[in-house]
Amino acid sequence: MLWQLTQMLWVGGLWLLHIGLLPVLGHIGLAPLLIDEIVDVLNTLMVGFAAVCVIFQVLVLVQAEGLASLWRDIRGQLLMTALYACAMYYAVRFGWPDAVRWHVFSFLVLGFSGLVLVLQPVPGWSGRVREAHP
Repeated sequence: MLWQLTQMLWVGGLWLLHIGLLPVLGHIGLAPLLIDEIVDVLNTLMVGFAAVCVIFQVLVLVQAEGLASLWRDIRGQLLMTALYACAMYYAVRFGWPDAVRWHVFSFLVLGFSGLVLVLQPVPGWSGRVREAHP
């Protein structure tokens, strides 16, 4: 359940931020510079939150499938890609703050790796209903 909760929070949050909130900010009549400032702060916070959630998902995957699943399993590879995208976002943000396209690229890598991760099965789930243990 922790896998699905963290996945819903970070993947849903990323996409809701860009598909839901940002267009609404433009339509309510805020100044463009204010919108850019809000977007900058929210993107930074969302990438940090996504990094924490990805780390939780890595721990769940390692506990359920073993350490080798990080590089052998598609879920582990997607989680590591998402973690690298978070690291790239912050490295570019603090090392090269004017590289807006790199910010967008790392955000898109993070978002699309999350979308592909949503399509993967939950670790430890065999596809059938689990029976309660007495």
